[in-house]
Amino acid sequence: MAVRVDLNISLDGFATTTDQTAEDPFGRDWSRLVAAYAGTRTVRERVFNDTSGAGTTGVDDQYARAYFTNIGAEIIGAGMFGLHAHPNDPDWRGWWGDEPPFRVPVFVLTHQPRPSIEMAGGTTFHFVNTSVSDALQQAARVAEGKDIRIGGGPSLVRDYLKAGLVDILHVAITPILLGRGIRLWDDLRGWETGYAFKTETAESGTLHVTFRR
Repeated sequence: MAVRVDLNISLDGFATTTDQTAEDPFGRDWSRLVAAYAGTRTVRERVFNDTSGAGTTGVDDQYARAYFTNIGAEIIGAGMFGLHAHPNDPDWRGWWGDEPPFRVPVFVLTHQPRPSIEMAGGTTFHFVNTSVSDALQQAARVAEGKDIRIGGGPSLVRDYLKAGLVDILHVAITPILLGRGIRLWDDLRGWETGYAFKTETAESGTLHVTFRR
């Protein structure tokens, strides 16, 4: 079992965007940040239910396939589930649709626990108010020996990196500049010590960097 992170970040290290509006809740910058990943055949099929076979099949798709391989549980923050946008709505079921792409138990770290939600396709969201280490222990108990992914957002990922709990970190660096948002690398000087790394450039220009303990 390994604890894994996979994130898309900008050239200047930002993993979030700030140009969202009521009319465009994701923002133009977000589509730029994840364009190569979202354009792969794997993501089009797994996330967008496009079974036409369309999408790229190069290096980006290899990493997209690896993203979904051997995951037994996932840990995400309240923002990634969308609780920040719907904090007082007991019927909010997240913005991942009726059949989320996780297909494993997902532990949502939040200060406002709520009953678990079982979704179609094998995803069950569990809402826990606990430490990062305890959430990891809970995830390990249901992962059946498979890997656990720390899904994000970047603040939660940084907490796990600071705690020394991540075995594999993969960042897909998109060659764009965002200038603001939440940076992955803040307060992590020297974190790479003790990790081997490799880099690979995709046809899209995305630089894939993988750190492995």
